[in-house]
Amino acid sequence: QVQVVESGGGLVQSGGSLILSCVASGPTFGPAAMGWFRQAPGTEREFVAAVSWNGAGTYYADSVKGRFTVFRESHKNPAFLQMNNLTPTVTAVYYCEAVLITPDDTGGWTGPSIYWGQGTQVTVSS
Repeated sequence: QVQVVESGGGLVQSGGSLILSCVASGPTFGPAAMGWFRQAPGTEREFVAAVSWNGAGTYYADSVKGRFTVFRESHKNPAFLQMNNLTPTVTAVYYCEAVLITPDDTGGWTGPSIYWGQGTQVTVSS
């Protein structure tokens, strides 16, 4: 059973920092591209950042460039999202998305498919 699990959320004061981690476990073929999304109450889920399977490629929403850093050690699990200089506007549930190739019923592989974590709450107080 494939699982994607985020951790590292919490309550932090404005100007503070947090680091989130995301681990994909279970039967998968190779490392996965991973992305971070967030959803505040009453809003749509939005893209935050992503890192390629080997860590060489990183991508950011304009709103977080310069403050957030997504990284992983080469092609390894987990991936991380370092968030600095936090403001209350980034308060949301943060979700990790992993793009995975998984076993099919014939002994082969299927995918890539998207798997989501359960989310971790990030709250920034003013």
